[in-house]
Amino acid sequence: MTENKNNPLLCNPETGVCEIPETEMNNNYKTESIRDKPLKLIYFTDPICSSCWGIEPQLRKLKLEYENILDIEYHMGGLLPDWSYNSGGISKPSDVAHHWDEVSVYYDMPIDGDVWLEDPLNSSYPPSIAFKAAEMQDKDKAIDFLRILREMVFLKKKNITKWEHITMAAEETGLDVIKLKTDFEGDAKKFFEDDLKLARDYGVRGFPTIFIHNKSGEKDMIYGTKPYSLFEAAILMLDPSAVKKEYSKNQEVLFSKYNSLTAREFSELSGISHNESEKYLDELTDNGILEKLMTKNGSLWIKRSSDKI
Repeated sequence: MTENKNNPLLCNPETGVCEIPETEMNNNYKTESIRDKPLKLIYFTDPICSSCWGIEPQLRKLKLEYENILDIEYHMGGLLPDWSYNSGGISKPSDVAHHWDEVSVYYDMPIDGDVWLEDPLNSSYPPSIAFKAAEMQDKDKAIDFLRILREMVFLKKKNITKWEHITMAAEETGLDVIKLKTDFEGDAKKFFEDDLKLARDYGVRGFPTIFIHNKSGEKDMIYGTKPYSLFEAAILMLDPSAVKKEYSKNQEVLFSKYNSLTAREFSELSGISHNESEKYLDELTDNGILEKLMTKNGSLWIKRSSDKI
């Protein structure tokens, strides 16, 4: 999995990066102004980036502990424009299937690669543009929308380039679907192009790439799927006075913040082991508190809506 340097879908689990070909990292980027909070976190990602799915547990914990001092921005990086790649053993969508199954085990996050066999995507651009359209309505809902799109493609084997699936994710998030469609076909394309330009300006060469700035212009970069301790170290380096927020690790509180969690995510947020998390989440499922979505490479637990109890 390390031989290919050209195909962006052949992510390297050891570095935790889905890399864009022929891009040099630029460390001389300009620091954008920070408004209200002491630190700004700029996250370059892509809806079908498996390494970005692998970093969800760390990001979710970061938001619980440090969101009060972090202004977080999501930017789309354009991982897969089309299938004009032919290297490293991946030249067509079906070649990705086994790779996704492998990185699922490595990141301990459920991913079913069979979407590349059953209903393959031809690009990551449509869901990226849809995210920008969602941001035009509500930035918080857009992040929830992106999460649902990822669950669809990684766990439910849905081709999220198709409007029917984008619509379903939008409805579940509470977005205005008609406006989303209008913006998707209009200004959202420009905003996506702006994201691609910003990624180039920052010299982003793979995903996930995270930049953290403070108001003095100091910065740090986290490249790839890294452990939570590295995120915390970056924050404390840029803001030594930062104090993390204590949060309740009770399942009811966690599932009120995040509607769905994997065992790896619940383990990261609750501080208990993966095996303990899985056993506990299964007990909650048996008691009718959660629903369980099972895949061949792991499960997702979802808070049951009141009308189903």
